[in-house]
Amino acid sequence: MKSSTNPRTINYIVVHCTAGRTTQTLADLRREFRQKGWQAPGYHYVVTRDGHVERLLGEDKVANGVKGHNHDAIHIAYIGGINDRTLQPEDNRTPYQKRALADQLRLLHLIYPRAVIQGHRDFAGVKKACPCFDAKREYSYLNR
Repeated sequence: MKSSTNPRTINYIVVHCTAGRTTQTLADLRREFRQKGWQAPGYHYVVTRDGHVERLLGEDKVANGVKGHNHDAIHIAYIGGINDRTLQPEDNRTPYQKRALADQLRLLHLIYPRAVIQGHRDFAGVKKACPCFDAKREYSYLNR
């Protein structure tokens, strides 16, 4: 669905983790995108550990969130997703991140009411734990 401010048709609102340590900063994340040679960041929005939502890219632009599904998606990630000690996937969202993520998803779903909210891992062929929790189930109340 298109919004009045976005010429793109948005079919998905995709939840991600940054697959980084909890100490990862926005500067670290931006550096990672540049090192990958990406012209655009992987996400439109990132939720920091304290619950601040930072916009990295306008919704009218295409991010690099899910290969093959970027043209019709808005991507939002939380800082973290990796256990700092074991480096294994882990849902380590803070209560602030959980609240801010739900609030941002609620807002995005108001703008794009037909868009399906799901995790990166919910796309066919994706073999990642991202976002390290079942986003489709957790936000199912918004997908009605």
